[in-house]
Amino acid sequence: MKNSILLGLLFTSIYAFSQVGTYIHHPKNNDGTVIKWTLNLNADGTFQYHFLRDLSAVSKVNNEENFRCDGTWKLEGKSIIFSSEEVEIVNTNKEGHQHKSTLNFNGTKARYITKSPRDTSNRIIKTALLFYESETFHIEGLKLFKE
Repeated sequence: MKNSILLGLLFTSIYAFSQVGTYIHHPKNNDGTVIKWTLNLNADGTFQYHFLRDLSAVSKVNNEENFRCDGTWKLEGKSIIFSSEEVEIVNTNKEGHQHKSTLNFNGTKARYITKSPRDTSNRIIKTALLFYESETFHIEGLKLFKE
């Protein structure tokens, strides 16, 4: 009995540790805008999120937005649950105009995507996180790929 409990804890910790790392989505835009999402999941259960949008290529005003958030994550079944304090973000462009918004990761949920060990085909599935629930509008449906 003790061995089966120990074995179960070992597999759970290995599964949780496999999610640790940096996840990025950096689509190529034909208009020259730069958009990049970065998420770092740390082994100690903390995370750092960064969203960058640089519209300088399509805007007369050099307009760059940076959204950052720190918090904690935990594994519940096949989902990763995020929590953080609500962060107020103030972006100032080079003209001095400010834009305020908030970023809230509380209750945000993502699913770890990887190729199943039972899949013996030659297809390649990149390891990723798919966000399926969030109060932050640009997070839900976002897929970040592991570096």
